Amino acid sequence: MPRIRIAWKGGEVTANLRETSSVEQLVAVLPCETSAQTWGEEVYFELPVRIAPETDALQVVEPGTVCFWVQGNSLALPYGPTPVSIGDECRLVTRCNVLGKIEGDPRRLARVKPGVSIRVELLTDTA
Repeated sequence: MPRIRIAWKGGEVTANLRETSSVEQLVAVLPCETSAQTWGEEVYFELPVRIAPETDALQVVEPGTVCFWVQGNSLALPYGPTPVSIGDECRLVTRCNVLGKIEGDPRRLARVKPGVSIRVELLTDTA
């Protein structure tokens, strides 16, 4: 199972990814560095990859789910409610491909500020 590190100044999270064609396409462009954005309790950032929607794409997910927002070519990392959520749910702006899950407490993402540099890299077994 592929694992990635998502790091920014002052923090990082690690995620376990599923075995899907979307994950294969994501891994192919790593490592990469980009600028983070926030939307409610979600961090998202554009990546240099275009991925088609998957049949099991979801709009409401669990906190810490690693998603790919197809329309924005972005990784989306919800850790709580967004502006379109009903109650405490993690509702994405549209249905997104589910790529995996963040290890540990996803609320660490609350430390990410808009515009901060964020790096995504593939972890190897020896990392």
